[in-house]
Amino acid sequence: MRIGLIVSLWLLFFTLLVSCTDKKLPETTTRDAGTPAYGDAIIIGSIGEPSTLVPILASDSASRDIAGLIYNGLVRYDKNLKLEGELAQSWDVSRDGLTITFHLRKGVTWHDGHPFTSRDVLYTYRVTIDPKTPTAYAENFKQVKRAEALDPYTFRVTYDKPFAPALESWDQSILPAHLLEGKDITKSELSRNPVGTGPYKFKEWTAGQQLVLESNHHYFEGRPRIDRYVYRIIPDSSTMYMELKAGGLDYMGLNPVQYQRQTDTPEFLSRFNKYRYPASIYTYLGYNLRHPLFRDKRVRQAMSSAINKDEIIQGVLLGMGQVAHGPYKPGTWPHKTDIGDFDYNPDRARKLLAEAGWKLNSAGMLVKDGKPFSFTILTNQGNDLRLKTALIIQQRLKAVGINVKVRVVEWASFLKNFIDKGDFEAIIMGWSIPPDPDLFDVWHSSKTGPRELNFIGFKNREVDQLIEKGRSTFDLKERKRCYFRIQDILAEEQPYTFLYVPDALPTVNARFRGIEPAPAGIMYNFIRWYVPREEQLY
Repeated sequence: MRIGLIVSLWLLFFTLLVSCTDKKLPETTTRDAGTPAYGDAIIIGSIGEPSTLVPILASDSASRDIAGLIYNGLVRYDKNLKLEGELAQSWDVSRDGLTITFHLRKGVTWHDGHPFTSRDVLYTYRVTIDPKTPTAYAENFKQVKRAEALDPYTFRVTYDKPFAPALESWDQSILPAHLLEGKDITKSELSRNPVGTGPYKFKEWTAGQQLVLESNHHYFEGRPRIDRYVYRIIPDSSTMYMELKAGGLDYMGLNPVQYQRQTDTPEFLSRFNKYRYPASIYTYLGYNLRHPLFRDKRVRQAMSSAINKDEIIQGVLLGMGQVAHGPYKPGTWPHKTDIGDFDYNPDRARKLLAEAGWKLNSAGMLVKDGKPFSFTILTNQGNDLRLKTALIIQQRLKAVGINVKVRVVEWASFLKNFIDKGDFEAIIMGWSIPPDPDLFDVWHSSKTGPRELNFIGFKNREVDQLIEKGRSTFDLKERKRCYFRIQDILAEEQPYTFLYVPDALPTVNARFRGIEPAPAGIMYNFIRWYVPREEQLY
C-alpha cells in the first residue's frame, strides 16, 4: 500500500510482538529435512509488476520486493524484528543519541565487481535528499545535520536533535555511487538493469511477464542456496492459483477461500506447505479530502458508521483477520485498544448525513443542492479481497442512500494515472505497518505533494505536531502518548475508514526446506532455503 507500501498481501509483513506461532498452523507436509544443497529455482507469483528497480524511486510493493533481494541497507530487521547490521558490521551511538558512527563491512562488492565503500552510503544520502529526486523517502534523511565518509569503511551521521527512527532509517537500500554519481537518477538504466550488493543479481525482465534473478555466489553472507528467483506477473489471483496447482509456481499468497476451502486436501498438502500469521498490513477505504463530497468530517463519520467491518472480515476474509481501528496492528506497543472509532450504526450514519445537509429523495437516494450523493471507489486489479470489500461497502452505503460505483484498474495505471495525480474520489488500498511507529510519510501535511504518500490530502496541525514530537524523543512513554493521541484524532476525523488487518496466507512448494516461521514472517531467511539435490526440478 506503496511504502512499504502497499500492497502485495503475501510479502508481507510483519508484526512487532505477535509471533507466527500465535495462531495454529494448518497441516503441512512432513518430510525429512534432507541435505542442504545449492541449485534449483523458485517461481513466485505476483499480481503487480515493478515500476522501477531504483529503490528510492519506488513506492509500490512489487518494486520493493525485487529490490530487497538485489540491494542491502546498512541495517535490517532480524527474525524477531530487532535491528541488526547488514552492510554495517557494527555502529556506535554517542551518549546524547545524536551521532551514529557506522563501521562498514570490508570485502563487499557490487554485482559488477566494484568495491562497496562509504562513498556509496554518502551518495545515497545526498541523492535521497536532493530536491530533484522524486522520492517519498527523503524525510528521515533530512533530519541529518551532517553526513561524513570518514574513511572508506567508516560513515558518520549527526542529528540536530533526538530522532527516534534514526538507526532504523538506514535500512534504506544503498546505491552504487560509481554508476550514478553525476547522472540524472530518474533516467538511469539501473531502473531496468539494477546493480546491487545483495544476495541476487538481476538477469532479465520481460515486461508484463516475469523478472529473473540469479544468486550472487560472492554474497558477503554466503551464496544463496536457491540459484534462481523467478518473479512471474499474473494479474489475476484465480489464474495464479491454477498456475500453482499446475506446477507453474512454487509460491503465492493465497486468498481466504483458497486457503480454507480449495487447498485443504491430501493431494494439495502433499505438494505444498501452508502458513498463516497476522500480516503487518492494514486495508482501508481512503477519501480524497480535496473532493467536495468528503471535506465535511460528518460525511466521513457517516460512511464509517454505515460500513460493517465484522461483516467484511467474515464475508471476505472468512474470519482470518482483525478489525482495524487505526494505523497500528493490534497487540503492538503503539496500538491503542480503546479508540473511540465509529462502529457499525446505520441510524447514526443517516443522522450525520442529515446534519451535513443531505436529504433523501423519493427514490431513497441522498441529494444536496440538487446533486445526488454518488461517487466511485477505485481499487487495483488482481486483488479479489479489495474488490469483494468494495462490493460489500457498495451495498451498505446504498442502504443509507449513497450511490457507489466500483472501478478496478490495472496496477501500474492505478498508481500513475490516479494515485500519483490525486485523480480519485475514494480508494481501497493497503499500507504495510513498519516496526517503528513513525507516521510522518503517510500522515504529515508536508507529504501531500505529487508522488508522496499522503495523497488523500490529510492536514491537521495537532497531528503534525504529535508526529514531530513522537519522532524527536527517545522516551518510549512519550512516544506512546503521541501515537495514542494521533489515533484518537484519526478516529474523530475519519480520513480513512480503517477496515481490517488480514492474516498472511503464503503457500510454498514442499520441496523447499529451511523455512522457519517467525515474527518477521517466512521470507527473512530466504537465502538459507534449499531443495535437497534429489528433489530439485530446475
